[in-house]
Amino acid sequence: MSSRYLPNTKVPTLVFPTSSQAVRHVALMIESLIRQNNSAGRPTVLGLPTGSTPVGLYRELIRLHREAQLDFSRVITFNLDEYYPMTPDDPHSYNRWMHETFFQHVNIAPSNIHIPDGLIKPEEVEDYCARYEQKIRRVGGIDLQVLGVGRTGHIGFNEPGSTRQSRTRLVTLDPVTRRDAASSFFGEENVPHQAITMGVGTILEARRIVLLAFGEHKAATVQRAVEGSMSDAVAASFLQQHPDATFLLDTAAAGSLTALSRPWCLGPVEWGSALIRRAVISLSLTVGKALLKLSDDDFREHELYELLREHGPAEKLGQLVFDQLMRTICQEPGTLLSQDAQHKQEKAPVLVFSPHPDDDVISMGGTIIHLVQQGYPVYIAYMTSGNIAVFDHDAWRFADFVVEFNRLFNIDQEHTERVMERVQDFLRNKKPAEPDSEDLLRIKGLIRATEARAAALACGIPPEQLVFMDLRFYRTGTIAKAPIHTQDISDIANLLKRLKPGQIYVAGEMSDPHGTHRVCAEAIFEAVRQVRAEGVSFEVWLYRGAWEEWAPHIVERVVPLSPEDLERKKMAIFRHQSQKDRAMFPGGTDRREFWQRAEDRNRETAQVYDKLGLPEFYALEGFVQWRE
Repeated sequence: MSSRYLPNTKVPTLVFPTSSQAVRHVALMIESLIRQNNSAGRPTVLGLPTGSTPVGLYRELIRLHREAQLDFSRVITFNLDEYYPMTPDDPHSYNRWMHETFFQHVNIAPSNIHIPDGLIKPEEVEDYCARYEQKIRRVGGIDLQVLGVGRTGHIGFNEPGSTRQSRTRLVTLDPVTRRDAASSFFGEENVPHQAITMGVGTILEARRIVLLAFGEHKAATVQRAVEGSMSDAVAASFLQQHPDATFLLDTAAAGSLTALSRPWCLGPVEWGSALIRRAVISLSLTVGKALLKLSDDDFREHELYELLREHGPAEKLGQLVFDQLMRTICQEPGTLLSQDAQHKQEKAPVLVFSPHPDDDVISMGGTIIHLVQQGYPVYIAYMTSGNIAVFDHDAWRFADFVVEFNRLFNIDQEHTERVMERVQDFLRNKKPAEPDSEDLLRIKGLIRATEARAAALACGIPPEQLVFMDLRFYRTGTIAKAPIHTQDISDIANLLKRLKPGQIYVAGEMSDPHGTHRVCAEAIFEAVRQVRAEGVSFEVWLYRGAWEEWAPHIVERVVPLSPEDLERKKMAIFRHQSQKDRAMFPGGTDRREFWQRAEDRNRETAQVYDKLGLPEFYALEGFVQWRE
């Protein structure tokens, strides 16, 4: 599948199958611009963003510099924004982030780098911002401005209410923006309330603009920006006025756009099986009728004349999709799709990959319980330690417990107390959002591991069937992660070859706010390619994380859960006590606990099946098969 421009957008919108392909496209665009200007002896002026979205872009540009000798010596950069107040050496400073992520890896001159100063005195901010604009004008303006977009629709930190004419200035951050940044700051209370940002007017003066948006959590914002009316409620919508602006999206971020969500509304389409299923399910839920109760008039009244004419009548279409969904209902999830494979690998092992130590039970705990009850040997591979998601007070409490435990049983008290003293000294002097010491990370990792063992045992899985992989890309002690390590992929491949599972389950939550799910999935997929090339065969099923469930037109297998199953699943989730009541990184603005999200999501999936006229279940867990 290649990239394509979508119709019905007010800004040119280019959609790629993956975010990796999108960032490579932009990197090649920047490479071409730099080489052209270098040949002409001209500087290249780039406007640059920060955040998780452009990380892949910067890594690709670094690769082009190292492997293709892309010369950055004439490049001049202006960053969009910086938190205020913020020291340039703070771990959360965009200044430091840009140098560590990009600038120190290419041959850009330090004098050519411009990032808003987060330490300007309040009375000097206005004058400073005016001078920042002057610097942009003196170099001839920005040739190419790269943007991301926040859930409030902000570009830079131009929050709702920012006008078309706004310039570089000090702004107050929207509560949603601060909540979205909370994970990077280890708590919303540590996120600054203000920032210095280029204005919308400043951004629109760039000769060319590309906006990158990836993941389902950006889909609604993207839709408002490229299909909605231009409004200061969504600063990104002002790009509709720019003569050379383009949105570059992955498929998930484009999911709410009409061309993907309801393409039949834009003209003739090719009615394949997947599109028929999507249209008929959408119609059923829109009109509030079960699939087998849909009428020809329902199709006519909702812009589905063509579908009705080519594949109708309504009774036939409703029956077709009803039968498809009935086949998704699976009482024995360990059953392989190929009956030949099932015969050869009766009760073959099942391997569940869990990015964090609680994703397994939150996302598919009921299915795991069923698999164990049905006699399948279930293994769980915890891919990361999850140690940054434990509160300091929990680490203090557990360290104190170990000291008292060892004192009670006269076990190496001296060494234990020395460790405790180091930990307590660090915590007493720890600054807000400061990365943890190595001692503290090890304690927090131990907490997550023991919770995972307790949760697995609640599902009937003994400790010897658990694998703690502690993948290398995660071991930074901060939210920002390193690229996936080749040895991480090798470790996954070796595990697959050792266990020879009939099925593996992978977190398909590619819009994970933390990014860890996405990296883990990509590492697993690469390992799967390697072992399949060596003749190892198994099914790959994708589950969702705590944030979304598969849409009914996508889901390929649902596992029914009884009230007892769901209660047992919740009890397993409760074993993760460090994530109970209040999680360090709840994700987005959802204040529900993980067990509440899991229960609500599983019951809502069952309710959707009921609305479509399928058998009524108490709860359902959904899965999609991964195919290359």
